[in-house]
Amino acid sequence: MEEFGISKETADALYAEGISLAMSILLRILGALLFYFIAKFIVNKLLKTLKKFLERRDDAPSLNEFLYGLAKLLLYVIMFGGVLMILGVPASSFLAIFGAAGLAIGLALQGSLSNFAGGLLILAFKPFKVGHVVVAQGHTGTINKIQILYTHLMTFDNQEVIIPNGNLANSDIINMSTQETRRAELKVGVAYGTNIKQAKEIILNIFENDPRALKDPAPFVALNNFGDSSLDIVVRVWAKSADMWPMYFAGMEAINTEFEKHGIEIPFPQRVVHQIKAKAAEENS
Repeated sequence: MEEFGISKETADALYAEGISLAMSILLRILGALLFYFIAKFIVNKLLKTLKKFLERRDDAPSLNEFLYGLAKLLLYVIMFGGVLMILGVPASSFLAIFGAAGLAIGLALQGSLSNFAGGLLILAFKPFKVGHVVVAQGHTGTINKIQILYTHLMTFDNQEVIIPNGNLANSDIINMSTQETRRAELKVGVAYGTNIKQAKEIILNIFENDPRALKDPAPFVALNNFGDSSLDIVVRVWAKSADMWPMYFAGMEAINTEFEKHGIEIPFPQRVVHQIKAKAAEENS
């Protein structure tokens, strides 16, 4: 080495430093590999345990899938972060990279993140489930599928409506399937001059003999309003949720049939016009 202008003492020092550096790097690599294999074994065990736990405790596959994926991501981030730290990469460096990446993704996916958060709320608090009949965002139908970003609703005329979960989580939802019983309300108009007592008895008799109508609470019939062209009768009947609409439509048809039998008129809107032309002509003559 002296021919290159480097003394023997300097060359020995450089050689020793190189050996020391190589050993340090080799030890770091071996430590990182050892940590990786041990950490991966632990992560796999934890993920298997979590998967079994989620499958036992919950009936929401979408939420289970998301929680499992999130746990897997976090565990792998921790594992690779540990590998990088053993290799000598400062923790602040990769934390800054993850932070910048998270900020960029968040800004680019603001709408999707809103739907994502809404999906988590829906899956966690369960305001409705698959199979429930709901009124949401101006649509009425049966919940077909609940995903992290969107909820799929099938209308009664077999159209699929895909609603963003962000909108659902921040709006009113009417769930028609949570209660075992529901109340049907019918409004029937009869002509002025009708025997109201007779009309009420006919209606009450129809629902008292309908096996779908509950006895408790009992059917309720009363004069509700003096309309422009009719006396309005309100009918309130309780039934099991599955029987409510069949009972409603059958009841309306039966009321019309019985009213026709008993000569009770269901009026249509009408106006009374008084002609004053002749009287005005007399006054002008």
